[in-house]
Formats: sequence, structure tokens, C-alpha cells
Amino acid sequence: MTHDTIRTGRPAAAQRSAISYTLNGEPVSCEVDARTLLVHHLREERNLTGTHIGCDTSQCGACAVHLDGRAVKSCTVLAVQVDGREVTTIEAVRGQGPDDLHPVQEALQSKHGLQCGFCTPGMVMTALELLDTDQALTPEQVQHGLVGNICRCTGYQNIVDALVELSASESGGTR
Repeated sequence: MTHDTIRTGRPAAAQRSAISYTLNGEPVSCEVDARTLLVHHLREERNLTGTHIGCDTSQCGACAVHLDGRAVKSCTVLAVQVDGREVTTIEAVRGQGPDDLHPVQEALQSKHGLQCGFCTPGMVMTALELLDTDQALTPEQVQHGLVGNICRCTGYQNIVDALVELSASESGGTR
């Protein structure tokens, strides 16, 4: 407990930092508290609620976003750390038309890889990085790639099947 907390009953004001970054293809400049996690910044300050908070301890993967093209758990990244970088959230993931699903989302839907949907945004963001290859993936590769994502509803098999099938169709069936 800090002296300010004892004296006023409120925590001391956090240091604020100016950051500029690209969010879903658009430039953003703002001030953030130095201790604000990226997941909270996205949800509370940018109103992008597709990124879910499942655990806040880097266990479940529901908060996965892309940082410079790589899937990261946004509950482990401070908002100040995205200064000068590119952040992509589930809100930017879509198909050809504005109302179309992305092929990963379509694959999960067609194979019934979704149930309650809470883990889905993080699962999709992780899958996008996993599928960023020219080769078809094996079930073992998909399982290993999704090890940081927890789904409490499915048995994972439909998710794995969807991503294996999608990777085979996108790679021309090699492997």
C-alpha cells in the first residue's frame, strides 16, 4: 500500500504515457496509464470488446490479438508496449465483404468447432498465425499450436478438424 493510498483511500495516480500505434489498420494516438494492460486498453478505452478477458493470468488465450503479425495474449502486454507497433484484433478479421466471415471463422462454424463462443476470438487469432504457412498442417501441429488456448465447451476435436481441413484446402492438399 502506498502512502497516497493510506492518506486518501485511493491509489496514487498512475504515470500516463503518450503512445502511437496502428490498430486494425488505423493510426491511433492516445495517453494510457503506464500499468494498463493491452486487453483493458482495447476493451475499455478503444471499445473493442471482441477481445475477451478469461483469466487475466495468461492461461486461457481468450485475449489473443496480433502484435506485429504474431499472436500474443493481450493480458501479458502493457498498452505502453505497443507504441510504434501494429495491433490487430478480432474486429478486423472478416471475409471479402463487410458482413462475410473469414475462412477460419467459416471453417470453425462448418465443423461445429464453436459452442458458447467465449474462446472463439482468441482461438481465431491464434489459428490465423498458425495457418500462416504454405503447407497443410497435421492434427498434431494444430494441437501444439493451440496449446495456449483453452476451450471449456468443446473437446477440441472439431476445432482441430476444421483447421486441418482449412490448411489442406489453402495449401492445395500438400502433405
